[in-house]
Parts: sequence; C-alpha cells; structure tokens
Amino acid sequence: MTDHVELRRGTYVDSVSLMQVSRQVAATPGLTAAQVAMATELNLELLAGMGFDIPAEAVPNDLVVALRSDNQAGVEAGLAAVEAALASLKTAGAGAGGFGEAPQPRTLGRAVRAGGATLALVSVPGQHATVEALDAIESGVSVMVFSDNVPVVDEIRLKDAAREQGVLVMGPDCGTAVVGGVALGFANVVGHGSVGIVAASGTGAQQVMCLLDAAGAGVSHCLGVGGRDMSAEVGGRSTRQALEALAHDESTSSIIVVSKPPAEDVLAEIEAFASALPVPVHWAMLGPGREDLTAAVERALATDGHPVPAWPSRPAPQVSASGGALRGLFCGGTLADEAMLIAAEKLGGIMSNIPLSPELALGSDLRADSHLVIDFGDDQMTQGRPHPMIDPGLRLERIAEEARDPRCGVLLLDLVLGHGAHPDPAGELGTAISSARATAQADRRELPVVVSLTGTEGDPQGFTTCMGVLHEAGASVFLSNAQATRHALSLLPSQEI
Repeated sequence: MTDHVELRRGTYVDSVSLMQVSRQVAATPGLTAAQVAMATELNLELLAGMGFDIPAEAVPNDLVVALRSDNQAGVEAGLAAVEAALASLKTAGAGAGGFGEAPQPRTLGRAVRAGGATLALVSVPGQHATVEALDAIESGVSVMVFSDNVPVVDEIRLKDAAREQGVLVMGPDCGTAVVGGVALGFANVVGHGSVGIVAASGTGAQQVMCLLDAAGAGVSHCLGVGGRDMSAEVGGRSTRQALEALAHDESTSSIIVVSKPPAEDVLAEIEAFASALPVPVHWAMLGPGREDLTAAVERALATDGHPVPAWPSRPAPQVSASGGALRGLFCGGTLADEAMLIAAEKLGGIMSNIPLSPELALGSDLRADSHLVIDFGDDQMTQGRPHPMIDPGLRLERIAEEARDPRCGVLLLDLVLGHGAHPDPAGELGTAISSARATAQADRRELPVVVSLTGTEGDPQGFTTCMGVLHEAGASVFLSNAQATRHALSLLPSQEI
C-alpha cells in the first residue's frame, strides 16, 4: 500500500468545488482512497481517521492532497487527476471573467467592491463563515451562506446586521436559491414564471419548484432563508425580509412560503405580517396535521388559477413486502421530514436522526428494529464529507445493508437532480436498487423500492431519463414525495412488526 500526502501552502479552494474535485479524483483507476480538502481541523481529523499521516505544520489555509493506492503508478495517476481537476476550476473561473492584470482581492468585501457585485455566496467551513458573511454585508450586498454548522447566535447576528444594511442573508445552511434566473447551490432548472418562493428549507424548495415547473406555472425567484429561520430562536428574521422583497418585485404575483416544521408563534407572526402584503401568500408548512408539500402546491395553483396536473409517476409491478418495517434513506432533510409526518399517521413513531420528537432519536449507530428514516444530509453526517447529493457513498452502503435485513419491508428513497448534484445519480442508485432487490430475492424475500425523484426536464441529468433508469431497476418512481411515501406505505403488510 502506498500513501501520498502533500500540503500546498496558501492554496484556497472553496469547499463545494473541493467536494467535486475529491469525487473526480477518487474515481481514478488504481486509487483506493482520495481526499482533496482544506487543512481545517475537521478535515484533518477525517484524514487521520482514514489512516493518513498528516504533517504537524498543516494550517487551515493549506490545501491537503491525500492519496492511497496499491502501487506508485496509482498514486501518479491520482496526482495527474488532481492537477486536471484543479486546472478545470481555474479555467472555469477565467472564463467567467476577472480583473485583468490587477492582483486578486484577498477578502470577500474587496472582491465585492472590485467587481461591483450585488450578491455574495459564502461556502467555507462553518467556523469561518460568519466573518466572511459579515464582510459582504458591511460591503452592502446580500449574501447566501451555503456553509452549515454555523452557531445560531451567529445566524442572528448576521441577520440583524443585514437588516440594518438593507440587505438579505440567505442561510446559513442555505443550499438552494434562484435569483433572477441564476441558480445558486443545489437548484433545479425551472421555467420562469410569476410565483416567488421563500424557503426555510432546501430540498423542500426544490420539490415545490419542480412541482410548479411540472404544472407550467414557473418561478420568479426562490429565496432560501436557512432551515432554522422559522425557529423560535431566529424568529423568521430573513423570512420577513424575503417576503417584503418579493411582494414588491414586479415579476412576482404570488408567493409560496416553504418550511420544515416551524415554531407556532413565529408562524403566527409571519402570517400576520404577510396578510398586509400587496400579493397573496400561500403556505407550505410541514407539521402534524398540516398539508403535505404537494397538497399545498395544488391549493396554491388552484387559488392562482393554474390547472393542477397529474404528477409524473411510474409505479413498478405491485408486490407485497416480506418484511414489516419502512426504511427511509434520504439525502434531503425536508423530504425526510415530510415522509415521517405522512408515515407516522399510519405507523406511529418513526425512529430517525432528525426525529419528530426526542424519544424517537436514533442512536449513534443509526439502527432500529422497526420503522426508521435517516437523513444522510444532516449536519452531523456531512462534517468533513461531501453532501450525499454529490457523493452518495454512505447511503449506497446502507441500501445494501437494509437489503440483507429480513425486517426491512420497503425501501423509500429520494433522488434530487439539478445543478450541483451528482452528474449521474440515477445510474449509481439504479445499480444499488437492482443489487438490493437481488439480495432479497436470493433470500426468498420481496423488497419493493420506491423513489421520490425531484427534478425537471431541464436539469442536466434529465428527469425522464432518470425516471426510466430507476424504473428499469425495479423501483416505483414519483415526482411527488408525498405520493411516493403513501405508495410505499401501501406496500407494507398490515400486521404490526
């Protein structure tokens, strides 16, 4: 076994780009492990856990390249792949325009002022995000904070500072936005329309956007505000600002507010605020006793005078599950929340790493004998790792494990397409689904698989193409996450497990 570890002093590359670089390099034939990351404390811990020896002098501003192969030839191939991937980033940056011969700005604020930007995107480790975001705010621009693991006290500080400056903070942990037709973070290619979206949710926003696109309604802007914005601590600070901005936007005639389960008093305050705005505001709020996202979109469409279509789906031939447990393995937290809320009405409590109530929390091994839903995109599972929409490795491993468990009755999965996501997600997931079903059949069991596919025809991966690949693998596929969940429930045996 041959390891190669090197530090590249003062070489900064943002975390989203490095996620893609690491994935490209890891696919190099001959490599058994690869990681290209900034030398932050968290990343160094991850590399140490992988068995790499990290130089003691590494500091967060260094880029660390760690490769492992059975031989030196594999390492050399990996290094060539690193150079090619990093060079492609530089080429893309140069193609986007620069500042001529002038030296590159060394702070975000200076870059904003030099380039005349009106919006900044911050994607650095969470412990550094607040400083960068404040720099952008003080320079007079709105900022999207893609970074997660930002303390809530810093989120409040950022949003109060933005309000004073008359700009908007989207985030922290804002994974999705569309501003003036420009997709930021994980976002789908949707038709332009008159419906604005304010989203305290990432994949929930994507689900709503894709449903609107399928209905031909289109989207004016989607302003993410971070999953905690509607919490009691944050109090809807950015939601108010985003609502006000969209209400006075000439291209927006109605607004849908999307959120994970909100704090009830915060929701009541936001509803009162929205009632005074000059455009209608619709609500897609997850929570016990509330509409699912599909139903909320259908109601908004009907109220706005748009026809409600039959949502795209391709059910597989009906089979009854052999096991009795629902096992939901998700990349999107809001989609996982929605699935649990729907399933709990029939099954009772669902164990999870993002539980609906504390007593339903999974242990650190993420195991349970009965029904469970895991969000592989939760902050605790993405520390030092790419988001599962980029690198689905952990979930693919868990799919194989569930296939070997006779208690697993139905696998419920999500797959989210669009910018920033894996370039061929259906191919890898389809292979995992086929293998899982074969494993169960070899044990004389039936294992139905249901997939919630969030995407559009305009997405780089292609909605219809991905649906076909997954259906060919034996899965039932639905655009609507709510419909996918209810279909999965219908396949479970009626007896208790």
